[in-house]
Amino acid sequence: MMVKPDKLNWGILGAARINQQLMPAIVAAENSQLVAIASRRPGAAAETLAKYAPDQQNVKIFDDLKSLIEDPDVQAVYIPLSNHEHADWVLQAIKQGKHVLCEKPLALKRADIEAIEVAAYQENVVVMEGFMYRFHPQHTKLMNIINTGMIGEVRMVKSGFAFMLQPAREYRITEPVEKGGGAMWDIGCYAIHAARFPYMKEAPLSVTAMAKFTENGADLGGCGVINYGNGRYAQFEYSFEHARRAEYEVIGTKGGLKCHNVWAKSNEHPVISWWTEDGENGLETLTLANHFQLEIEHFSDCVLNKKYPALSIADSEINCQVIVAALQSISEGRCVQIV
Repeated sequence: MMVKPDKLNWGILGAARINQQLMPAIVAAENSQLVAIASRRPGAAAETLAKYAPDQQNVKIFDDLKSLIEDPDVQAVYIPLSNHEHADWVLQAIKQGKHVLCEKPLALKRADIEAIEVAAYQENVVVMEGFMYRFHPQHTKLMNIINTGMIGEVRMVKSGFAFMLQPAREYRITEPVEKGGGAMWDIGCYAIHAARFPYMKEAPLSVTAMAKFTENGADLGGCGVINYGNGRYAQFEYSFEHARRAEYEVIGTKGGLKCHNVWAKSNEHPVISWWTEDGENGLETLTLANHFQLEIEHFSDCVLNKKYPALSIADSEINCQVIVAALQSISEGRCVQIV
């Protein structure tokens, strides 16, 4: 297969449900092309391709993962495997010289992220954690409002992510949190990421959290507070046990603003609102956008044109630190310092 200089050749490492969003995004992106998909379940890769990208021709099908990352036609790999497998397969892909977009979380331990950073530097490849929501234009709009000074100095961020866990998704709670199972690693990581990035620019100092667990050690939901010092805090909440929410609010010394649907789908108009101490307020419905496609286009552009990705490995490391500290706080029932 010929490598085109204006397109990045993608391989997908797994037949996960997220392919419903990511596979069409790769196909639609002007600077990307899908060349391979692999799964360890016989027939699953072919079935996924037929379901989500039926018009794609000449896509290689593998019934093992290693063959895909060793394929010379594959330049970049998207990894949507089980959470506890991410770090290992990211490192294996890097060793094969592949650029890697890994579904969140990039890893369950800070040490693994540090190892990924070193390996990516040595092999000169791009690695990014897949927080697709950050690429929706609504967040740039909100940051532009903050940068005008309209809400003053940011003092508090509140985030909430939740949905009722359906039977088809119960695989999310089959493993304990130590192995990447439960709500924290699934949607809590979004809540923490949205609560701290990019609105809180300083390093987090400590976190206090609590959660509810199943008998097998998977959390069903929780909440917590991140302390940034000097009276600046970020509150996060996540759950598999209440109605769908994906929102955050940023409150400053002069007012506040809110993102009402962080996970806005490509057919859902995002809504943002704001208010000030002077009595001004507003609500705006923004244009449609596909954050999955924008994520793919951004990553491909970074590889093709030698740019740094918007979401750095350093940011992934900080997010992991906060998550691990929050889980420790939950386990020990105390405030945990972040180091």
